[in-house]
Amino acid sequence: MVNRAVVKLCYKNKVILAPMVRVGTLPMRLLALEYGADIVYCEELIDLKMMHCRRVVNEALGTIDYIATDDRVVFRTCEREKSHVVFQMGTSDAQRALTVAQLVENDVAGIDVNMGCPKEYSTKGGMGVALLTNPDKIEAILSTLVKGISKPVTCKIRILPSLEDTINLVKRIERTGVAAVAVHGRRKEERPQHPVHCDVIKAVSEAVSIPVIANGGSQEIIKDFASIETFRWATSASSVMVARAAMWNPSIFRKEGLLPAEKVLREYLTYAIRYDSHYSNTKYCLCQMLREKLESAQGKKLHAAQSNEEICEAFEMIDYYKEVMADLEAKRNQLNARDQRESEQPEDKEHADTIQMAVRFNKREYPPQITPKMILLEWCRRQKLPQPVYETVQRPSDRLFNSVVTVANKKYRSSYWDKTKKMVEQSTAIVCLQSLGVSEGKLYEGKSPLKNKRKRDEPEVPNGTEMTDTSSLDTNKRSSPLLTKV
Repeated sequence: MVNRAVVKLCYKNKVILAPMVRVGTLPMRLLALEYGADIVYCEELIDLKMMHCRRVVNEALGTIDYIATDDRVVFRTCEREKSHVVFQMGTSDAQRALTVAQLVENDVAGIDVNMGCPKEYSTKGGMGVALLTNPDKIEAILSTLVKGISKPVTCKIRILPSLEDTINLVKRIERTGVAAVAVHGRRKEERPQHPVHCDVIKAVSEAVSIPVIANGGSQEIIKDFASIETFRWATSASSVMVARAAMWNPSIFRKEGLLPAEKVLREYLTYAIRYDSHYSNTKYCLCQMLREKLESAQGKKLHAAQSNEEICEAFEMIDYYKEVMADLEAKRNQLNARDQRESEQPEDKEHADTIQMAVRFNKREYPPQITPKMILLEWCRRQKLPQPVYETVQRPSDRLFNSVVTVANKKYRSSYWDKTKKMVEQSTAIVCLQSLGVSEGKLYEGKSPLKNKRKRDEPEVPNGTEMTDTSSLDTNKRSSPLLTKV
Protein backbone atom coordinates (compact mmCIF):
# COMPACT_ATOMS: atom_id res chain seq x y z
CA MET A 1 0.00 0.00 0.00
CA VAL A 2 0.94 3.51 -0.45
CA ASN A 3 2.56 5.46 2.25
CA ARG A 4 3.46 9.07 2.83
CA ALA A 5 2.60 12.44 1.50
CA VAL A 6 4.10 15.20 -0.52
CA VAL A 7 6.71 17.46 0.94
CA LYS A 8 7.47 20.94 -0.19
CA LEU A 9 10.70 22.49 0.70
CA CYS A 10 12.11 25.98 0.14
CA TYR A 11 15.87 25.61 0.42
CA LYS A 12 18.36 28.39 -0.31
CA ASN A 13 15.64 30.47 -1.96
CA LYS A 14 14.35 27.49 -3.96
CA VAL A 15 10.94 25.96 -3.64
CA ILE A 16 11.41 22.25 -3.09
CA LEU A 17 8.68 19.66 -3.27
CA ALA A 18 9.10 16.18 -1.90
CA PRO A 19 6.33 13.72 -2.59
CA MET A 20 6.70 11.22 0.22
CA VAL A 21 4.60 8.51 -1.31
CA ARG A 22 5.69 4.89 -1.54
CA VAL A 23 7.09 3.30 -4.65
CA GLY A 24 5.70 4.48 -7.95
CA THR A 25 5.65 8.14 -6.91
CA LEU A 26 7.42 9.48 -9.99
CA PRO A 27 4.09 10.80 -11.39
CA MET A 28 3.45 12.90 -8.28
CA ARG A 29 6.97 14.30 -8.29
CA LEU A 30 6.75 15.27 -11.96
CA LEU A 31 3.39 16.94 -11.38
CA ALA A 32 4.88 18.94 -8.53
CA LEU A 33 7.75 20.09 -10.73
CA GLU A 34 5.24 21.16 -13.37
CA TYR A 35 3.40 23.27 -10.79
CA GLY A 36 6.54 25.13 -9.78
CA ALA A 37 8.51 23.01 -7.32
CA ASP A 38 12.27 23.02 -7.77
CA ILE A 39 13.24 19.88 -5.84
CA VAL A 40 11.30 16.68 -5.13
CA TYR A 41 11.97 13.91 -2.63
CA CYS A 42 11.30 10.26 -3.26
CA GLU A 43 9.53 8.22 -0.61
CA GLU A 44 11.60 6.98 2.32
CA LEU A 45 13.25 3.73 1.21
CA ILE A 46 14.87 1.33 3.63
CA ASP A 47 18.57 0.67 3.11
CA LEU A 48 18.29 -3.11 3.47
CA LYS A 49 15.78 -3.20 0.63
CA MET A 50 17.78 -0.93 -1.65
CA MET A 51 21.09 -2.75 -1.11
CA HIS A 52 19.83 -5.74 -3.08
CA CYS A 53 18.40 -3.76 -5.98
CA ARG A 54 19.82 -3.70 -9.47
CA ARG A 55 19.77 -0.62 -11.68
CA VAL A 56 17.84 -1.10 -14.93
CA VAL A 57 17.42 1.29 -17.85
CA ASN A 58 13.74 1.09 -18.81
CA GLU A 59 13.83 2.18 -22.44
CA ALA A 60 10.10 1.73 -22.96
CA LEU A 61 9.22 4.24 -20.21
CA GLY A 62 12.36 6.36 -20.45
CA THR A 63 13.14 5.76 -16.78
CA ILE A 64 15.83 4.38 -14.51
CA ASP A 65 14.39 1.63 -12.33
CA TYR A 66 15.87 0.07 -9.21
CA ILE A 67 14.52 -3.47 -9.10
CA ALA A 68 14.39 -5.74 -6.05
CA THR A 69 15.23 -9.45 -6.16
CA ASP A 70 11.50 -10.19 -6.36
CA ASP A 71 11.33 -8.03 -9.53
CA ARG A 72 9.40 -5.21 -7.88
CA VAL A 73 10.24 -1.62 -8.70
CA VAL A 74 11.57 -0.03 -5.52
CA PHE A 75 12.61 3.34 -6.94
CA ARG A 76 11.87 4.84 -10.35
CA THR A 77 13.24 8.12 -11.66
CA CYS A 78 13.81 9.85 -15.00
CA GLU A 79 15.94 12.48 -16.69
CA ARG A 80 13.35 15.23 -16.10
CA GLU A 81 13.84 15.10 -12.33
CA LYS A 82 17.50 14.01 -12.19
CA SER A 83 18.77 17.38 -10.97
CA HIS A 84 15.76 17.91 -8.71
CA VAL A 85 15.10 14.65 -6.85
CA VAL A 86 16.48 13.92 -3.38
CA PHE A 87 16.72 10.27 -2.39
CA GLN A 88 15.45 9.79 1.16
CA MET A 89 16.41 6.64 3.03
CA GLY A 90 15.68 4.97 6.32
CA THR A 91 18.81 3.57 7.92
CA SER A 92 20.42 2.71 11.23
CA ASP A 93 23.87 1.80 9.93
CA ALA A 94 26.53 4.07 8.42
CA GLN A 95 28.04 1.55 6.03
CA ARG A 96 24.67 0.37 4.72
CA ALA A 97 23.65 3.97 4.20
CA LEU A 98 26.84 4.65 2.25
CA THR A 99 26.35 1.55 0.08
CA VAL A 100 22.88 2.70 -0.92
CA ALA A 101 23.91 6.33 -1.42
CA GLN A 102 26.75 5.28 -3.73
CA LEU A 103 24.34 3.04 -5.64
CA VAL A 104 21.94 5.86 -6.50
CA GLU A 105 23.97 9.08 -6.30
CA ASN A 106 24.49 9.41 -10.06
CA ASP A 107 20.71 9.42 -10.62
CA VAL A 108 19.70 11.93 -7.93
CA ALA A 109 20.43 15.46 -6.73
CA GLY A 110 21.02 14.64 -3.06
CA ILE A 111 20.67 12.13 -0.24
CA ASP A 112 18.47 12.59 2.85
CA VAL A 113 18.29 10.49 6.02
CA ASN A 114 14.87 10.37 7.67
CA MET A 115 15.26 10.60 11.44
CA GLY A 116 11.75 11.87 12.02
CA CYS A 117 9.52 8.86 11.35
CA PRO A 118 7.75 7.74 14.56
CA LYS A 119 6.14 4.60 13.14
CA GLU A 120 6.91 1.19 14.62
CA TYR A 121 8.14 -0.34 11.37
CA SER A 122 10.92 2.24 11.42
CA THR A 123 11.71 2.54 15.11
CA LYS A 124 11.90 -1.21 15.75
CA GLY A 125 14.75 -1.33 13.25
CA GLY A 126 16.57 1.49 15.02
CA MET A 127 15.61 3.97 12.29
CA GLY A 128 13.51 7.13 12.28
CA VAL A 129 13.02 8.80 15.66
CA ALA A 130 14.84 5.89 17.34
CA LEU A 131 18.05 7.52 16.10
CA LEU A 132 17.32 10.70 18.08
CA THR A 133 18.36 8.97 21.31
CA ASN A 134 21.63 7.85 19.74
CA PRO A 135 23.53 10.98 18.62
CA ASP A 136 26.75 9.00 18.17
CA LYS A 137 25.08 6.88 15.51
CA ILE A 138 23.55 9.96 13.88
CA GLU A 139 27.00 11.53 13.66
CA ALA A 140 28.52 8.33 12.25
CA ILE A 141 25.85 7.96 9.55
CA LEU A 142 25.91 11.57 8.40
CA SER A 143 29.71 11.92 8.53
CA THR A 144 30.15 8.74 6.53
CA LEU A 145 27.72 9.95 3.87
CA VAL A 146 29.22 13.44 3.64
CA LYS A 147 32.72 11.99 3.17
CA GLY A 148 31.67 9.11 0.92
CA ILE A 149 29.54 10.72 -1.80
CA SER A 150 29.74 13.76 -4.03
CA LYS A 151 26.10 14.87 -3.66
CA PRO A 152 24.66 17.04 -0.82
CA VAL A 153 23.51 15.21 2.31
CA THR A 154 20.61 16.34 4.52
CA CYS A 155 18.55 14.84 7.32
CA LYS A 156 15.17 15.32 8.97
CA ILE A 157 14.51 15.17 12.72
CA ARG A 158 11.71 15.77 15.19
CA ILE A 159 12.14 18.06 18.18
CA LEU A 160 13.27 16.56 21.51
CA PRO A 161 11.49 17.01 24.85
CA SER A 162 13.66 20.02 25.73
CA LEU A 163 14.72 22.95 23.57
CA GLU A 164 18.30 22.69 24.85
CA ASP A 165 18.59 19.05 23.81
CA THR A 166 17.13 19.84 20.38
CA ILE A 167 19.60 22.67 19.75
CA ASN A 168 22.54 20.59 20.96
CA LEU A 169 21.57 17.76 18.62
CA VAL A 170 21.23 20.07 15.61
CA LYS A 171 24.61 21.65 16.39
CA ARG A 172 26.16 18.18 16.42
CA ILE A 173 24.47 17.41 13.11
CA GLU A 174 25.80 20.69 11.72
CA ARG A 175 29.37 19.62 12.52
CA THR A 176 29.04 16.56 10.27
CA GLY A 177 29.01 18.81 7.21
CA VAL A 178 25.43 18.25 6.06
CA ALA A 179 23.94 20.78 3.65
CA ALA A 180 20.73 21.36 5.66
CA VAL A 181 18.56 19.90 8.41
CA ALA A 182 14.77 19.66 8.40
CA VAL A 183 13.07 20.10 11.77
CA HIS A 184 9.57 18.71 12.22
CA GLY A 185 8.05 20.89 14.93
CA ARG A 186 6.49 18.05 16.91
CA ARG A 187 7.84 15.54 19.39
CA LYS A 188 7.93 11.86 18.52
CA GLU A 189 4.69 11.11 20.40
CA GLU A 190 2.77 14.02 18.83
CA ARG A 191 0.59 13.67 15.75
CA PRO A 192 -0.83 16.07 13.12
CA GLN A 193 -3.72 17.13 15.36
CA HIS A 194 -1.22 18.52 17.86
CA PRO A 195 -0.06 22.11 17.26
CA VAL A 196 3.30 22.57 15.58
CA HIS A 197 5.94 24.22 17.80
CA CYS A 198 7.01 27.12 15.59
CA ASP A 199 8.93 28.65 18.50
CA VAL A 200 11.21 25.64 18.80
CA ILE A 201 11.98 25.60 15.08
CA LYS A 202 12.69 29.33 15.27
CA ALA A 203 15.10 28.87 18.18
CA VAL A 204 16.95 26.15 16.28
CA SER A 205 17.11 28.28 13.14
CA GLU A 206 18.70 31.12 15.10
CA ALA A 207 21.18 28.83 16.86
CA VAL A 208 22.91 27.28 13.83
CA SER A 209 24.42 28.54 10.60
CA ILE A 210 23.28 25.81 8.19
CA PRO A 211 19.88 26.12 6.50
CA VAL A 212 16.99 24.87 8.66
CA ILE A 213 13.92 23.50 6.88
CA ALA A 214 10.69 24.08 8.80
CA ASN A 215 8.29 21.14 8.74
CA GLY A 216 4.86 20.51 10.23
CA GLY A 217 2.62 23.38 9.13
CA SER A 218 0.11 21.64 6.86
CA GLN A 219 -2.74 21.26 9.32
CA GLU A 220 -2.93 24.75 10.77
CA ILE A 221 -0.93 27.13 8.63
CA ILE A 222 -0.28 26.09 5.05
CA LYS A 223 -3.34 26.51 2.85
CA ASP A 224 -1.85 27.97 -0.34
CA PHE A 225 1.45 29.16 -1.80
CA ALA A 226 1.43 32.46 0.11
CA SER A 227 1.01 30.72 3.47
CA ILE A 228 4.22 28.77 2.90
CA GLU A 229 6.07 32.04 3.37
CA THR A 230 3.96 32.73 6.47
CA PHE A 231 5.22 29.50 8.01
CA ARG A 232 8.80 30.23 6.98
CA TRP A 233 8.60 33.69 8.55
CA ALA A 234 7.12 32.30 11.81
CA THR A 235 10.00 29.86 12.17
CA SER A 236 12.86 32.02 10.81
CA ALA A 237 13.73 29.01 8.68
CA SER A 238 15.58 29.04 5.38
CA SER A 239 12.93 26.86 3.80
CA VAL A 240 9.67 25.02 4.37
CA MET A 241 8.68 21.39 4.05
CA VAL A 242 5.01 20.60 3.44
CA ALA A 243 3.42 17.15 3.40
CA ARG A 244 -0.32 16.60 3.56
CA ALA A 245 -1.33 19.98 2.15
CA ALA A 246 0.68 19.22 -0.95
CA MET A 247 -0.76 15.73 -1.30
CA TRP A 248 -4.30 17.09 -1.06
CA ASN A 249 -3.59 19.54 -3.89
CA PRO A 250 -0.11 19.59 -5.48
CA SER A 251 -0.96 22.87 -7.20
CA ILE A 252 -0.20 24.50 -3.85
CA PHE A 253 3.17 25.26 -5.45
CA ARG A 254 1.59 27.60 -8.00
CA LYS A 255 2.24 31.24 -7.17
CA GLU A 256 -0.88 32.04 -9.19
CA GLY A 257 -3.05 30.05 -6.79
CA LEU A 258 -4.63 26.62 -6.39
CA LEU A 259 -6.16 24.87 -9.38
CA PRO A 260 -9.55 23.14 -9.20
CA ALA A 261 -9.26 19.62 -7.80
CA GLU A 262 -10.77 18.05 -10.93
CA LYS A 263 -8.04 19.52 -13.13
CA VAL A 264 -5.28 18.42 -10.74
CA LEU A 265 -6.72 14.91 -10.53
CA ARG A 266 -6.74 14.49 -14.29
CA GLU A 267 -3.24 15.89 -14.71
CA TYR A 268 -1.92 13.54 -12.04
CA LEU A 269 -3.64 10.59 -13.71
CA THR A 270 -2.03 11.54 -17.01
CA TYR A 271 1.42 11.16 -15.44
CA ALA A 272 0.45 7.98 -13.58
CA ILE A 273 -0.60 6.23 -16.78
CA ARG A 274 2.33 7.60 -18.79
CA TYR A 275 4.82 6.19 -16.28
CA ASP A 276 2.98 2.94 -15.61
CA SER A 277 2.31 3.58 -11.93
CA HIS A 278 0.92 0.60 -10.06
CA TYR A 279 -2.81 1.03 -9.69
CA SER A 280 -2.65 0.96 -5.86
CA ASN A 281 -0.30 3.97 -5.92
CA THR A 282 -2.52 5.77 -8.40
CA LYS A 283 -5.62 5.03 -6.38
CA TYR A 284 -4.10 6.17 -3.09
CA CYS A 285 -2.96 9.53 -4.46
CA LEU A 286 -6.31 10.21 -6.11
CA CYS A 287 -8.16 9.35 -2.89
CA GLN A 288 -5.98 11.85 -1.02
CA MET A 289 -6.96 14.53 -3.54
CA LEU A 290 -10.68 13.71 -3.53
CA ARG A 291 -10.93 13.73 0.28
CA GLU A 292 -14.46 14.90 1.13
CA LYS A 293 -15.68 13.86 -2.34
CA LEU A 294 -14.84 10.19 -1.78
CA GLU A 295 -18.54 9.48 -1.17
CA SER A 296 -19.50 10.95 -4.53
CA ALA A 297 -20.40 8.68 -7.46
CA GLN A 298 -16.93 9.20 -8.91
CA GLY A 299 -15.30 8.55 -5.54
CA LYS A 300 -17.17 5.26 -5.18
CA LYS A 301 -16.05 4.18 -8.64
CA LEU A 302 -12.47 5.00 -7.69
CA HIS A 303 -12.77 3.08 -4.44
CA ALA A 304 -14.00 0.00 -6.32
CA ALA A 305 -11.35 0.17 -9.06
CA GLN A 306 -8.84 -2.67 -9.20
CA SER A 307 -6.71 -1.50 -12.13
CA ASN A 308 -5.49 1.66 -13.80
CA GLU A 309 -7.95 0.96 -16.60
CA GLU A 310 -10.89 0.99 -14.18
CA ILE A 311 -9.55 4.16 -12.57
CA CYS A 312 -9.41 5.83 -15.97
CA GLU A 313 -12.99 4.74 -16.62
CA ALA A 314 -14.04 6.46 -13.39
CA PHE A 315 -12.47 9.71 -14.62
CA GLU A 316 -13.62 9.33 -18.24
CA MET A 317 -10.04 8.94 -19.48
CA ILE A 318 -10.30 5.46 -20.92
CA ASP A 319 -9.36 6.60 -24.44
CA TYR A 320 -6.17 8.14 -23.11
CA TYR A 321 -5.38 4.95 -21.20
CA LYS A 322 -5.82 2.77 -24.29
CA GLU A 323 -3.72 5.10 -26.41
CA VAL A 324 -0.83 5.10 -23.91
CA MET A 325 -0.99 1.34 -23.36
CA ALA A 326 -0.96 0.69 -27.12
CA ASP A 327 2.03 2.97 -27.55
CA LEU A 328 3.83 1.31 -24.64
CA GLU A 329 3.13 -2.15 -26.00
CA ALA A 330 4.47 -1.10 -29.41
CA LYS A 331 7.67 0.21 -27.83
CA ARG A 332 8.14 -2.98 -25.85
CA ASN A 333 7.61 -5.09 -28.95
CA GLN A 334 10.20 -3.05 -30.84
CA LEU A 335 12.69 -3.44 -28.03
CA ASN A 336 12.00 -7.17 -27.74
CA ALA A 337 12.48 -7.55 -31.47
CA ARG A 338 15.76 -5.68 -31.29
CA ASP A 339 16.95 -7.81 -28.39
CA GLN A 340 15.85 -10.92 -30.27
CA ARG A 341 17.91 -9.92 -33.30
CA GLU A 342 20.91 -9.23 -31.12
CA SER A 343 20.56 -12.51 -29.28
CA GLU A 344 20.30 -14.45 -32.52
CA GLN A 345 23.62 -13.14 -33.77
CA PRO A 346 26.19 -15.94 -33.67
CA GLU A 347 28.24 -15.21 -30.57
CA ASP A 348 30.66 -18.11 -30.86
CA LYS A 349 31.06 -21.42 -32.61
CA GLU A 350 30.35 -23.29 -29.39
CA HIS A 351 26.58 -22.65 -29.73
CA ALA A 352 26.34 -23.42 -33.45
CA ASP A 353 24.54 -26.73 -32.81
CA THR A 354 22.41 -25.50 -29.92
CA ILE A 355 18.65 -25.99 -30.23
CA GLN A 356 17.12 -22.55 -29.76
CA MET A 357 13.53 -21.32 -29.31
CA ALA A 358 11.93 -17.96 -28.48
CA VAL A 359 10.21 -18.90 -25.22
CA ARG A 360 10.05 -17.13 -21.86
CA PHE A 361 9.14 -18.50 -18.42
CA ASN A 362 6.01 -17.12 -16.73
CA LYS A 363 5.64 -18.46 -13.20
CA ARG A 364 1.91 -17.69 -13.17
CA GLU A 365 1.40 -20.53 -15.64
CA TYR A 366 2.69 -23.14 -13.19
CA PRO A 367 1.38 -24.62 -9.92
CA PRO A 368 3.00 -23.41 -6.70
CA GLN A 369 6.50 -24.81 -6.16
CA ILE A 370 6.58 -26.49 -9.59
CA THR A 371 9.03 -25.18 -12.20
CA PRO A 372 10.35 -26.36 -15.59
CA LYS A 373 13.80 -26.94 -14.08
CA MET A 374 12.33 -29.31 -11.51
CA ILE A 375 10.40 -31.19 -14.19
CA LEU A 376 13.47 -31.49 -16.40
CA LEU A 377 15.58 -32.75 -13.51
CA GLU A 378 12.95 -35.38 -12.62
CA TRP A 379 12.74 -36.50 -16.27
CA CYS A 380 16.52 -36.96 -16.43
CA ARG A 381 16.41 -39.07 -13.28
CA ARG A 382 13.68 -41.29 -14.70
CA GLN A 383 15.67 -41.70 -17.92
CA LYS A 384 18.82 -42.47 -15.87
CA LEU A 385 20.62 -39.52 -17.47
CA PRO A 386 23.08 -37.15 -15.79
CA GLN A 387 21.36 -34.11 -14.31
CA PRO A 388 21.05 -31.02 -16.54
CA VAL A 389 24.04 -28.67 -16.65
CA TYR A 390 23.31 -24.93 -17.01
CA GLU A 391 25.85 -22.45 -18.38
CA THR A 392 24.60 -18.93 -17.70
CA VAL A 393 26.26 -15.74 -18.88
CA GLN A 394 25.57 -12.04 -18.36
CA ARG A 395 25.76 -9.54 -21.21
CA PRO A 396 27.86 -6.51 -20.13
CA SER A 397 25.94 -4.01 -22.28
CA ASP A 398 22.64 -4.33 -20.39
CA ARG A 399 23.42 -6.90 -17.66
CA LEU A 400 20.80 -9.33 -18.98
CA PHE A 401 21.29 -13.08 -18.70
CA ASN A 402 21.18 -16.00 -21.14
CA SER A 403 21.66 -19.68 -20.44
CA VAL A 404 22.43 -22.96 -22.23
CA VAL A 405 21.42 -26.30 -20.71
CA THR A 406 23.08 -29.56 -21.67
CA VAL A 407 21.02 -32.75 -21.48
CA ALA A 408 22.22 -36.08 -22.95
CA ASN A 409 25.06 -34.27 -24.73
CA LYS A 410 22.68 -31.91 -26.51
CA LYS A 411 22.44 -28.18 -25.84
CA TYR A 412 19.28 -26.06 -25.58
CA ARG A 413 18.70 -22.35 -25.06
CA SER A 414 16.03 -19.64 -25.15
CA SER A 415 16.74 -16.82 -27.58
CA TYR A 416 15.48 -14.35 -24.98
CA TRP A 417 17.79 -12.58 -22.58
CA ASP A 418 16.27 -11.99 -19.16
CA LYS A 419 16.91 -9.79 -16.14
CA THR A 420 17.61 -12.62 -13.68
CA LYS A 421 19.66 -15.79 -13.85
CA LYS A 422 16.80 -17.67 -12.23
CA MET A 423 14.24 -16.68 -14.87
CA VAL A 424 16.45 -17.33 -17.90
CA GLU A 425 17.39 -20.83 -16.70
CA GLN A 426 13.69 -21.67 -16.37
CA SER A 427 13.15 -20.46 -19.96
CA THR A 428 16.02 -22.65 -21.15
CA ALA A 429 14.54 -25.66 -19.36
CA ILE A 430 11.27 -25.05 -21.23
CA VAL A 431 13.13 -25.15 -24.58
CA CYS A 432 14.62 -28.51 -23.64
CA LEU A 433 11.28 -29.95 -22.44
CA GLN A 434 9.46 -28.82 -25.59
CA SER A 435 12.22 -30.24 -27.80
CA LEU A 436 11.99 -33.57 -25.98
CA GLY A 437 8.19 -33.61 -26.12
CA VAL A 438 7.92 -33.67 -22.33
CA SER A 439 5.01 -32.00 -20.53
CA GLU A 440 6.04 -28.72 -18.88
CA GLY A 441 3.55 -29.14 -16.03
CA LYS A 442 1.62 -25.96 -16.68
CA LEU A 443 -1.64 -25.37 -14.87
CA TYR A 444 -3.75 -25.93 -17.97
CA GLU A 445 -1.93 -29.17 -18.82
CA GLY A 446 -3.54 -30.99 -15.92
CA LYS A 447 -1.66 -33.39 -13.67
CA SER A 448 1.96 -32.51 -12.97
CA PRO A 449 4.54 -34.93 -14.38
CA LEU A 450 6.42 -34.86 -11.08
CA LYS A 451 5.64 -38.24 -9.51
CA ASN A 452 7.58 -37.81 -6.32
CA LYS A 453 6.27 -34.43 -5.27
CA ARG A 454 3.62 -34.15 -2.59
CA LYS A 455 0.19 -33.60 -4.08
CA ARG A 456 -1.39 -30.30 -3.34
CA ASP A 457 -4.27 -28.19 -4.56
CA GLU A 458 -3.40 -26.12 -7.58
CA PRO A 459 -5.25 -22.81 -7.16
CA GLU A 460 -6.18 -20.87 -10.22
CA VAL A 461 -3.74 -18.10 -11.01
CA PRO A 462 -5.39 -16.07 -13.73
CA ASN A 463 -3.14 -14.66 -16.38
CA GLY A 464 -2.58 -10.97 -15.88
CA THR A 465 -2.76 -11.14 -12.09
CA GLU A 466 -0.72 -8.25 -10.76
CA MET A 467 1.62 -8.39 -7.80
CA THR A 468 0.87 -5.31 -5.76
CA ASP A 469 3.99 -3.16 -5.53
CA THR A 470 3.73 -2.39 -1.87
CA SER A 471 6.95 -1.33 -0.40
CA SER A 472 5.27 -0.82 2.54
CA LEU A 473 4.16 0.81 -1.35
CA ASP A 474 5.56 -2.12 -1.32
CA THR A 475 8.58 -0.54 -2.99
CA ASN A 476 9.59 -2.36 0.65
CA LYS A 477 7.43 -5.40 1.32
CA ARG A 478 5.97 -3.95 4.50
CA SER A 479 2.35 -3.88 5.53
CA SER A 480 2.64 -1.04 7.97
CA PRO A 481 -0.07 1.59 8.38
CA LEU A 482 0.06 4.66 6.20
CA LEU A 483 2.62 7.24 7.19
CA THR A 484 2.24 10.93 6.72
CA LYS A 485 4.99 13.49 6.88
CA VAL A 486 4.20 16.99 7.77
